[in-house]
Amino acid sequence: MKDKKVLYVASELMPYLPETEVSSMAFESPKMVNAKGGQTRIFMPRFGNINERRHQLHEVIRLSGMNLVVNDFDMPLIIKVASIPKERMQVYFIDNEEYFKRKATVTDKDGSLFKDNDERAIFFAKGVVETVKKLNWAPDIIHVHGWMASLLPLYLRTYYANEPLFAESKIVSSVYNNVFEGPLGEDLVGKIKFDEIADEKLSLLSEATFENLTKVAVEYSDAVIVGSLDLPSELEDFVESQDKPVLEYKYPEEFSAAYEEFYLNEVLS
Repeated sequence: MKDKKVLYVASELMPYLPETEVSSMAFESPKMVNAKGGQTRIFMPRFGNINERRHQLHEVIRLSGMNLVVNDFDMPLIIKVASIPKERMQVYFIDNEEYFKRKATVTDKDGSLFKDNDERAIFFAKGVVETVKKLNWAPDIIHVHGWMASLLPLYLRTYYANEPLFAESKIVSSVYNNVFEGPLGEDLVGKIKFDEIADEKLSLLSEATFENLTKVAVEYSDAVIVGSLDLPSELEDFVESQDKPVLEYKYPEEFSAAYEEFYLNEVLS
């Protein structure tokens, strides 16, 4: 992995949120790349239950300040950064008062999904791309973890298709079993179409379920990693139907060598 640049885009990440399969692998995989001589950048949403003082987040003024249009509304983008203690890893947080100030991640106190999670996912995807453009940092690999990041491959391959910074980038999506119940918002397709993404690109999202969001991430990725030992059978079948490299599930103690080999010999070959 020496000198390879890998962009990690994650719904959740240790130590900022509790340990899950997603937050753990979104931490361990860039740690592995760093140890092998690669370069990483990590992005996640700045959820309101992340303790900014404890984790020493601070705003980066030169990266903040632009507005992103989501469903015909201008939403200010705020970028914050922090360093993971004892690791050579810097994390960029996508923030916005309207979307991420509330003291929770994706559900309310009753366990119901927030009604604007669809817009939050769009804002997150566009915010990551616009910030990486400002950094002028061209990744060799973009590795997506978790459903809140699942729209990023779609946006990169459609809305940002002509962006030269990502012309050579390969997208990898990890597929997990972090299922949510019900649809993600009432009109995700309509909100994405506001960005002039064609209908035929969005057929899978006519019902914005967890499975369909994950399928879209897979469809617009160059390779797939199975991140959970057990996946919904619908997702297993979809992944198997794709004509692209797939790395089957690896236990935490054996993932490092397998991920490195997959990155170098399957994704970048």
